[in-house]
Amino acid sequence: VRLVESGGGLVQSGGSLRLSCAASGFTFSRYAMRWYRQAPGKERELVATITSADGSTNYADSVKGRFTISRDNAKNTVYLQMNSLKPEDTAVYYCNVLFSSSLWAWGQGTQVTVSS
Repeated sequence: VRLVESGGGLVQSGGSLRLSCAASGFTFSRYAMRWYRQAPGKERELVATITSADGSTNYADSVKGRFTISRDNAKNTVYLQMNSLKPEDTAVYYCNVLFSSSLWAWGQGTQVTVSS
């Protein structure tokens, strides 16, 4: 199983970024996918989830209305479109897949830095 995030970078407040997570080693279309983030000195938090069945989505209150999670099962890729970025969105963003209650996989993370 491999998850590879890309698309992070430095952006000014109010700007946009699109993160990508390329998955391999498992049947991507069968599993819900998640984006988490971890800011310095803080716990990792769930940002967004997209289901496998109907592609329904769920977001943390802090990003609702600004971030959009999507997936392309033909490309085995999940995306996170981030608009109206704020300095408090600065974090390392991680892609995650949960296979069972005791088995999951993480990507290596991609740094997002939002300057004020």
